[in-house]
Amino acid sequence: MYARLGEVISMDGSITVTLAAHQAIGLKGILLAGSEEQKARYLPRLASGEHVAAFCLTEPASGSDAASIQTRATLSEDKKHYVLNGSKVWITNGGLANVFTVFAKTEVVDSDGSVKDKITAFIVERDFGGVTNGKPEDKLGIRGSNTCEVHFENTRVPVGNVLGEVGGGFKVAMNGLNSGRCSMGSAVAGMLKRLIEMTAEHACTRKQFNRNLSEFGLIQEKFALMAQKTYVMESMTYLTAGMLDQPGFPDCSIEAAMVKVFSSEGAWQSVSEALQILGGTGYMKGYPYERLLRDSRILLVFEGTNEILRMYIALTGLQHAGQVLTARINELKQGNVTTVMETIGRRLQDSLGRGVDLGLTGKLGAVHPSVADGAHRLEENVYHFGRTVETLLLRFGKTIVEEQLVLKRVANVLINLFGMTAVLSRASRSIRLGLRNHDHEMLQKT
Repeated sequence: MYARLGEVISMDGSITVTLAAHQAIGLKGILLAGSEEQKARYLPRLASGEHVAAFCLTEPASGSDAASIQTRATLSEDKKHYVLNGSKVWITNGGLANVFTVFAKTEVVDSDGSVKDKITAFIVERDFGGVTNGKPEDKLGIRGSNTCEVHFENTRVPVGNVLGEVGGGFKVAMNGLNSGRCSMGSAVAGMLKRLIEMTAEHACTRKQFNRNLSEFGLIQEKFALMAQKTYVMESMTYLTAGMLDQPGFPDCSIEAAMVKVFSSEGAWQSVSEALQILGGTGYMKGYPYERLLRDSRILLVFEGTNEILRMYIALTGLQHAGQVLTARINELKQGNVTTVMETIGRRLQDSLGRGVDLGLTGKLGAVHPSVADGAHRLEENVYHFGRTVETLLLRFGKTIVEEQLVLKRVANVLINLFGMTAVLSRASRSIRLGLRNHDHEMLQKT
């Protein structure tokens, strides 16, 4: 439901960001990790809009490296409060919020008796005292949203306002960001649908060389790109939203990161293409197009930069693959004759055009026969990507973490594979149900 709301309000980036900071990340920690008492106390007024929430993670010296935050919470002598000190920067709703989800370092005693600093999440009310904020930042885009520094000086937070477990704040932060990253996809898709509509109206009425702009192939190509990007990101978003809605709060961190990367870059590219079609009109402040361009630029930065998210997507996937392939890779490195010969034989078959069948098609297949060609391409890409991953792990081993250009390519392939999966799933469902415009979706999936 929130994803759909994100589409509806998406033409104003400032409103979208304000709501997302409140709903998608600000109160999400309470919803996912809060106790029943915390939920009963805070969620009703946050849901009604009587109170506004903000998410306080980023600091002057820690952006992508969340583990390096310096804000500290110290347990009081009577063990009834944590005393919070530190500053957060670029906090959306920072000057408006009544309730903050704040992340701070706390001392935690490990099972071996040693004391370590770990991140803990807290629910902090402005009324606790010691909470101040700076003036609103003067930004390139999303200028209607409130973004400012938030300072905590000897703020006394009741121990009952620890969110989740002491030392478990990193998990709370990541779960909240997953929701925010996923919601970006629906907001961008909604904005692009309206942008395509407005740009198409211009292209169908603007004449050059005695022809409408819409009749020229290069202009049609731009519309095709925008429509394709929109369809893919919308498919990825709602597939991921469906996963997130499943009971038990499943781990969808990689999927959410892929939605964020694809949607943010798709927005920037598509808005740029729209301005190219609009010409000088798109550059004028009297029209909404230049604002959409400015608003879109931040999408590649917040909720985790796309560079960091690509590293996360690739390394998390490779970590899982490494666990599955460890024994085989060790045998290859040790020169196990049987394993080496099996590998050579398999690669020879691949080079000769091995048929790949992962069960997407056929009588028991998961997709409609009309999209079988796309399903076969997906199966082949997944299979050969698996072989590539095996080769990378064999070549680089643990040093793969330093090969950022390789990891970027791995992440790009994963994002494309997820996009293909989402599109095939959606198009297949539309055909089976006989939904309106399913024939157009068939064109999109190609």
